[in-house]
Amino acid sequence: MFTAGTSPSVDRSPARRPNERRARGARCRAGGGSRYPRAVSSHPPLHHRLRRVVGRDPEESHRAATPLELLYDLTFVIAFGATSTQLAHAIAEGHTASGLAAFAFAGFAVGWAWINYSWWASAFDTDDWFLRLATLVQMVGVLILSLGVPDVFASIAHGELDNGILVAGYVIMRLGLLPLWIRVAVQDPNHRRTAISYAVSISAAQIGWVTVAILHLPIWATVVAIVPLYVIEIAGPYAAERKFGTIPWHPHHIAERYGLLVIITLGEVILGTATTISAVVHEHGWSLDAALVGFAGTALAFALWWVYFMIPSGPVLARYRERAWVWGYGHLVVFGALVATGAGLDVAAMATEGESELGAVEVAGAVIIPVAVLLLAFFTLYSLLLSAFDPFHVLLFGLAFVLLAAALAAAAAGAPLSVWLGLVVLAPTVTIVGYETIGHRHQAARLAQLLA
Repeated sequence: MFTAGTSPSVDRSPARRPNERRARGARCRAGGGSRYPRAVSSHPPLHHRLRRVVGRDPEESHRAATPLELLYDLTFVIAFGATSTQLAHAIAEGHTASGLAAFAFAGFAVGWAWINYSWWASAFDTDDWFLRLATLVQMVGVLILSLGVPDVFASIAHGELDNGILVAGYVIMRLGLLPLWIRVAVQDPNHRRTAISYAVSISAAQIGWVTVAILHLPIWATVVAIVPLYVIEIAGPYAAERKFGTIPWHPHHIAERYGLLVIITLGEVILGTATTISAVVHEHGWSLDAALVGFAGTALAFALWWVYFMIPSGPVLARYRERAWVWGYGHLVVFGALVATGAGLDVAAMATEGESELGAVEVAGAVIIPVAVLLLAFFTLYSLLLSAFDPFHVLLFGLAFVLLAAALAAAAAGAPLSVWLGLVVLAPTVTIVGYETIGHRHQAARLAQLLA
């Protein structure tokens, strides 16, 4: 999935680049001299017949997400929506601990399957009929998984774990990916051993998941049984690439893919805002308070989007490919926190309509805590990716957390929803203002050092 080694030492001086590009183009036209021979040409044929699967050039220019990848991502709107809705109901009903446990279980299944497919496609995408049908299988798996999310939340709330439907969807998603790795093993000698290792770890994990689902173990025994399965899922890619070599994923393409899924998860924040506005209007009619809630919720999604795209993922990953491990895995927290923020806004809507007995502080915490986790995740990813600990950025994030604490205090003092939600919006906003006035200069200086 990710690379474990460093980028090769290359002379990237401007004087050499045109000559290198011309030489590389000549080798490709001659059909030899490249490790990635004609994986996908710049002008692919109009048909979608089978093509040989070989590693794509990780320095391919103008590489962008494909329509197939965008279609695939749409199914995750349903999956994230299901987990967000169930988490909101669990919190509103006072089952926060069990709701968070179910959310983590379901959220990992959704996010992990997406990550694995996206890195495979970044390295080997052929856009032939086989890949399209394999993607269709995985899309069906996402929808089946989504249908199983309510059962997981309900069962964990009662001290059990009914994960049969969710596991069935997850296994279908993974089995849709398995033949893609087998094709790489058969057709690409350069990455054969890595692909076989991926196929083995995926198969072993799926056998384990099916076994656990069939046995219907007590919840404590289920937790013990799934721990090694998580180890296989997470460590499998790392072990494969450390031992047998890396796959040729494209840094700018993968950065775009993650950014697109962040935008999709931000949709949960927008949806939660719409639900909250509807609740306020239903209870109190159209008013200035309703308008302020609508603006604040939308501004929160916008501000979080702005902060995320301050992170210069593509350029840094292109130079330091080994940093993709923590960057890629860390996004599981980002995706989860974004979905949880949408759930928190749903909780606020239910409390407004009298469908929850939660106090004002608990309702505010349902929004404030995931936003705090999200900002901390952004700061951590930024610092690790740039291998820097900028005191100015620490100051910005410190101010953001002060504003979040003020929002919680305002809720405790009886301030209306529009007031404390407005303070929540100011938390990422202060980061934006600081970055746009001073912080971007710090980032430019650090990038100059990293990319020199």
